[in-house]
Parts: sequence; C-alpha cells; structure tokens
Amino acid sequence: QVQLVESGGGLVQAGGSLRLSCAASRSIFIGNPMDWYRQAPGKQRERVATITIAGSTNYADSVKGRFTISRDNAKNTVYLQMNSLKPEDKAVYYCKVQGTNIWGQGTQVTVSY
Repeated sequence: QVQLVESGGGLVQAGGSLRLSCAASRSIFIGNPMDWYRQAPGKQRERVATITIAGSTNYADSVKGRFTISRDNAKNTVYLQMNSLKPEDKAVYYCKVQGTNIWGQGTQVTVSY
C-alpha cells in the first residue's frame, strides 16, 4: 500500500527552480508533521525541511533562504519549492511522516553547472 508519492524532480541549471510534491494518504497526513530529506551519492541522508501541523517550518542551514516547505491539508500534499538551486543540491529527495518510518520512493533532482 503506497502511502507517500513524490513527484517534481528533474534536471535544472544552477540558479533555477523546481517544486517537489508529496501526495499522502489522508490517514497519515492529517495530524502529522512532515519532513523532506535528501541523499546525495556517497553521503548520508539528511533532513532538509520540516513543517508542523500548524504550518511552522524549520530548515537545514544549507537550504535556508532558498527552499520553502508548505502543505495543503485539503489535498493531503506537502511541497518543497527550491529556488537558486546549486550543483550541491543534487540528490534524491524523499518526503517522510515525522516520527514514523513512512517514506516516499524518492525523486531525483539534478542541478547542472
């Protein structure tokens, strides 16, 4: 049973933008904070951003000021707007239900020079 489905990844030039989406089953979306993580080749998975049920947000220092996490509770979807992308942002991006082991399948983001 698929509970989280990411989309929106792709190839973009440095300085460009992408918006990732994560559609969730309502039963796991409502009442839970949501996280975005990423994993670059050869590196550990790292948390990028978090949004609480009330909409408070928190970001990793590496993306602060460039990325914006948001959620649409009516659509059971969490978003990650990524602006001013850098080559070092290249990674597979995952959404996650905070406090659980529920992960999406990941979406690849590649940023070229």
